[in-house]
Amino acid sequence: MNLEAALKHSQLRDFYRWWKRRQPPEHGRVVLSQRRVYILPTRHGITFAISLLVMLIGSVNYGLSLGYVLTFLLAGMAVISILHTFRNLAHLAVTAGKVEPVFAGSAASFEIYLENERSEARLAINAVCAGSDAVVSADVPAKDSARFTIPVIANRRGWLELPRVTLDTRYPLGLFRAWSYVQPAMRTLVYPKPDNSPLPRPTPLEGSGTATSSGSGSEDFSGLRPYQPSDSPRHVAWKAAAHTEGMLTKLFSGRAAMELIFDWRDLPDALATEARLARLTRWVLLAHEQGARYALTLPGRTIALGDGDAHLAGCLQELALFNESDTGQR
Repeated sequence: MNLEAALKHSQLRDFYRWWKRRQPPEHGRVVLSQRRVYILPTRHGITFAISLLVMLIGSVNYGLSLGYVLTFLLAGMAVISILHTFRNLAHLAVTAGKVEPVFAGSAASFEIYLENERSEARLAINAVCAGSDAVVSADVPAKDSARFTIPVIANRRGWLELPRVTLDTRYPLGLFRAWSYVQPAMRTLVYPKPDNSPLPRPTPLEGSGTATSSGSGSEDFSGLRPYQPSDSPRHVAWKAAAHTEGMLTKLFSGRAAMELIFDWRDLPDALATEARLARLTRWVLLAHEQGARYALTLPGRTIALGDGDAHLAGCLQELALFNESDTGQR
């Protein structure tokens, strides 16, 4: 029988799981029950206790009645503050919020909500993430909730999970610190950090007409070509399609005629994997900004021509989750 099994029905189980750091991410609404809240004196609390001991010894030595009164009055205040510090954190409910994708090297902002069902406010609640020194503080009003935005540095591309969060409070006197650990099941996607390379020149695509910019504007009609499934519906020549057997797509000169293919194999062989992903990320972002239609080809995965925010998000996700040892399977 191992130690964790022996402590299964003991209050020491939660502390043991924290010490072994085996607490898995928690889904849904997490309530900080009394068993999850720990409390110990702070440095100021220890200093205060030593001061009270010195005062008590002096009162006993010199027979000071007022010294006894002051010593026990301060000691009673300290004992009462234990209850208030503990109650300030206990039975708060933690709910995961939203988090947006970020690029590697920047900070992801994880939102969590603290819900207070009691009729008194919870004051001076602090939140800090494991591995970070950034402390976020807020008050939780009575019968209301408060939002905490916790920054986490995204050092590498891929999925970034919210590390364990420590919630603590030293309210009201700062003599004791009550704290609890929570790890909401939250994660965000980290895109590769783009480099500073310029967008490559448009290359003519077979069957789609010229892809070079004529400089005559972005909405100059220049012809028709057969319809492709990735074409935007607003570029379909509906009137021409009514007189023919198949659908046709309008071609435009200028910026609207740019159709780019970003191919992994076209990059210099000297570039490492992360450098290739950084360059492709830069090209995808520039093409999106210029309103061009573009395709992305990676080893084992190809995203067809397209444009718009959804197409950009799909390309960036493929770049973020790219794995040479597992091409196209995630």
